[in-house]
Amino acid sequence: MPLQSPSSTSAAVTVFLCTNCARPAAGDFGWPWPVREIPVPCTGRLQPEHVLKAFESGADLVCAIGCDEDECHYLEGSKRCGHRVEYVRSILRDIGLGGERLLFFRAPGAALPDQVRLALESLPPNPLHRIQTDKEVVNSCLEGDNAED
Repeated sequence: MPLQSPSSTSAAVTVFLCTNCARPAAGDFGWPWPVREIPVPCTGRLQPEHVLKAFESGADLVCAIGCDEDECHYLEGSKRCGHRVEYVRSILRDIGLGGERLLFFRAPGAALPDQVRLALESLPPNPLHRIQTDKEVVNSCLEGDNAED
């Protein structure tokens, strides 16, 4: 029986994948729920705004999957990504989302779906979902009010 999305039916996971190392031979990690995979030439190119935009777009969890430090095609890309992940985690803690919502894995990683599932199970839904929903309700109320007072 396939797993349901661990934190809720609307849980979203965004994964930034290094195109040089993080693609499994079969072409699929076998995620047991929908995952938005975004290939990047190197995880060292991943910028804080990319990660923050993924959360703003509704991701409950964001992962970066890069090379082992000794195997990076761009020499220090994986190392740079590790530093940036720590930096973005500090931002996430400061804004109240929590740094545990951002994960970094070095490939190969056959157990990645299990590690992501465990992380999702321990997290509440992204609070930005609620903020977006509240804005949508207000906007729909404003759009529907055509009566003149």
